[in-house]
Amino acid sequence: MGACLITALMNKIRAICVYCGSSPGNDAAYVEAGERLGSALAAAGVRLVYGGGTTGVMGALAHGTLSAGGEIGAIIPRFLINRETARAALTKFNDVTITETMHERKHKMFESSDAFVALPGGIGTVEEIVEIMTWSQLGQHRKPMVFANINGFWDPMLGLLDHLRRAGFIHSGHLMQPIVVDRAEAIIPAIVAAAEQTDTYGNEIPSVIDKM
Repeated sequence: MGACLITALMNKIRAICVYCGSSPGNDAAYVEAGERLGSALAAAGVRLVYGGGTTGVMGALAHGTLSAGGEIGAIIPRFLINRETARAALTKFNDVTITETMHERKHKMFESSDAFVALPGGIGTVEEIVEIMTWSQLGQHRKPMVFANINGFWDPMLGLLDHLRRAGFIHSGHLMQPIVVDRAEAIIPAIVAAAEQTDTYGNEIPSVIDKM
């Protein structure tokens, strides 16, 4: 990793929120991508913000981060403890926030992160990255958003977004431009490049997001 990239990371990208499945899926590449991204975050000195799960792609992501000496901020609703993670497992993380609701969790994940990544996952992963894209389209943030399109996993979603654009239902499209990469190793460089091109880049949470 070059000096310019490291400098950009230190200046703009201190924490990355990763959405992904608590199940492994049916392709070993999904879990492998989670572990590789975790290792890459640790190597870059970037904090992982994620949902606190210790199984599936989430578990691989956490394992990759911790194994490489990285920092984790886990944010999990109380009702998911012992469903997606054991309470004892949470002690391994640098910081754990337990919320009462999913909405509170998503708000804190947004507040704590400088960029967002969607690895392969299920309905929850889709819902989370779509909400982040919605806030972006409404002009409420300019933080980079990435689809990690491992083995074409997100092709149907990307096709749907293209369909919505063609049908005239995506307004302010210039504000909603997710990055698409096909390898875990490409995620951080893509985020840094996007952050460098953004003139106004901050972590403020507009009041409108509180109401969503």
